[in-house]
Amino acid sequence: MVKEGRVHKEPQLALSIGIRDRPGILAALATAIYAHGANVTYVGMDVGEGEQARIFFELESVGDQDALEAALASVEHVVDLAREPTFHKIFGRRIIVIGAGAQVGAVVMGAVSEADRHNIRGERISVDTIPLVGEAEIAEALRATARLPRVEAVVLAGSLMGGDITTAVREVRDRGILVVSLNMAGSVPAAADLVVSDPQQAGVMTVMLVASTAKLDIERIRGRHY
Repeated sequence: MVKEGRVHKEPQLALSIGIRDRPGILAALATAIYAHGANVTYVGMDVGEGEQARIFFELESVGDQDALEAALASVEHVVDLAREPTFHKIFGRRIIVIGAGAQVGAVVMGAVSEADRHNIRGERISVDTIPLVGEAEIAEALRATARLPRVEAVVLAGSLMGGDITTAVREVRDRGILVVSLNMAGSVPAAADLVVSDPQQAGVMTVMLVASTAKLDIERIRGRHY
C-alpha cells in the first residue's frame, strides 16, 4: 500500500570519498557525476584534522557504476573511494519528536517499541528526539526538519504550543511531512494532521503511519482527535 507523505525511495548508489581538502574539489566531483548522467540525492561532508576530509554522496540514475567510480577516483585530490550502504538502507524512514522533556520521553517509548516490531519484519524506522521549550526554539527546530534527509513525520509533544509554531506546522506539512500533535493547549492541534492525547499512543500511531508494513492510512484519520 502506498501512503501519502514525504516518501523517500532508496538511492541507487552510496559512495564515501576521502579527499585532500582543497578549493574546488566538490565542484570537480559534481562535474564528474553530472558527466555520467547521475543525480545527487544527498551529500554530506566530514572535515577531519589537517587537510583531510570525507565526502559522502548518495546517487540515483546511475548507469555504469564502475565507470562513475573510476571517474571520481581519478579526480585530483581524491585519496580513496568506497561503496557504502545508503542511509535509507541502514536508518530508513525518520521520525523526529520535538517538545518538552517528559512528554518527549513518553512519545519516544511508544515510537521505539512500535518501530522495533516493524524493523524486525524488515522495515528501517529511526526515531530522533530533541527536548525544547520556547516558541521560537520549537518553531526553528520544526522548520529545520524539512531540511533533514529521510524525515517523514514529526511529533510535537508538549502542554502548550501555538503562534509561530503553528505557522511552522503548516510550512512543513506543505513540504510533505506528517505532523502529529499531542492534545495540548494552543493552536497547534488544529493545524496538525493528527492529534493523540496519550503520548505513548502518539508514538505508536506515528510509526504505524510511516511503516509500509502497517495498514494505518493518514487519509482515513486526518484531522481526528484520539
